[in-house]
Amino acid sequence: MNSHFAHKLKRSVFIVSTLLVGTVALYAQSDKSQPLSWQMVEAHGLHNFKLNTSAEATLATSPWDYVSGLIANAVLQTWQQYPEQSKYYDEVRGYADFSTSLDGNSITKIKKGERVNALGESNIDDLAAGKIYFELYRHEVAIGNYANAERYRNAATLIRNTLTRNHSRIPDGIEGAGGFYHKAKYPCQMWLDGLYMGPAVYAQWQHYFGLSEGADANMSAWSDIANQFIILHNHTYDAEKQLNYHGWAAVPTSDDAFWARKEGPFKGCSPEFWGRGMGWYFGALVDILEYMPKEHKDYKTLVANLNAVAAGLARWQDRKSGLWYQLLQYNDKVKGDGKGDVVDGETYNVGTTANYLESSASCMYTYAFYKAVRLGLIPESYLAVADKAFKGIQKYFLFYDENGDLGIKNVCASAGLGPNDDKSRTGTVNYYLCGKDTKITQNEGKAIGTFILAALEHEKRNK
Repeated sequence: MNSHFAHKLKRSVFIVSTLLVGTVALYAQSDKSQPLSWQMVEAHGLHNFKLNTSAEATLATSPWDYVSGLIANAVLQTWQQYPEQSKYYDEVRGYADFSTSLDGNSITKIKKGERVNALGESNIDDLAAGKIYFELYRHEVAIGNYANAERYRNAATLIRNTLTRNHSRIPDGIEGAGGFYHKAKYPCQMWLDGLYMGPAVYAQWQHYFGLSEGADANMSAWSDIANQFIILHNHTYDAEKQLNYHGWAAVPTSDDAFWARKEGPFKGCSPEFWGRGMGWYFGALVDILEYMPKEHKDYKTLVANLNAVAAGLARWQDRKSGLWYQLLQYNDKVKGDGKGDVVDGETYNVGTTANYLESSASCMYTYAFYKAVRLGLIPESYLAVADKAFKGIQKYFLFYDENGDLGIKNVCASAGLGPNDDKSRTGTVNYYLCGKDTKITQNEGKAIGTFILAALEHEKRNK
């Protein structure tokens, strides 16, 4: 009897027996022997997760969003690694089909009972969920379902062209020219988050379909992708701290960049090093280098930047837990000052919450360290960093609820910078610890998705 069949039989026997004694438990104690990636997919990947603060019942009917897209991509990668779990593929395909037109030429979401365009004006977050289309395309081709494959290819192309043809960029004549705005409402701003949302999906399109436009056009596109990373690294990387500031404003005097440094070193940068922001950046670097042509002139530059990021994160890893804090350069002795931030005469972010070990950032770093070593992008010595982190994730963040479902805690719900109509988002210590949108929560999609990715990489090494 093979081990997978034996495991399924063991689980079935448990479920039948527990029903006979009247319990409502859905999973057996023995299910803890499943890979952790499976456990999280079953508990909170297919259903029952949060998008920021809103609860979602099922993945297949979740709205198009970078958080639901992150979960969908993680579930899809779980199926790739464990193809016997065909329901995972079906659920992700259902998620895609819920928002994607039959011809793949539009992506929509339901708003006030009506279908509306899900790709907002120059909103880089809205593009990230498109990462699922590439594997859906590949698999549908493999099984001979060419109509569906064309649907997903068209949708992926819509995402890529929305970014390359319609997305606002920092204009010529300004520092950082050619960089994608994070969003239209943040003019001339680039955030670390955006590199995971836009350029990373752009890179996948070039890998799969770029040569269809010719070799020269493909390499030019890779230069465009690399430029996004080079611009932001050059402006946000603090060599002394070995960390990148969360955001950068090319025009720091803009009303929407009230949070930015107005002069001196790191002009235009936000004040602090935010954990998940660095996570988006680290993960995006690894993901695009997986696909980037090694002969491209900027390949070595991005590998060097990746190694700089890896060294910095290894430096700031908490030695006891193996994890990382919400605000990377501090420990839990740093707290909100109780006074808050005063902007234009108004006070925001009042509180005394202490800096804390944050799960989504720690999971993304773990994923990126493991994957970067596997791809030969960073030295194997970083495996010790990843292994220690994965043990810490299990000890400090994971838990089993009353139904036996795996969960994850200590997640920062959200964080951002401005704009002018939200002066509370100051980018300060007070904001990241005590802001109205930076609350600590659990089973939120940004931790669920990143944990699944980290677990999959760990399982690759230990299967």
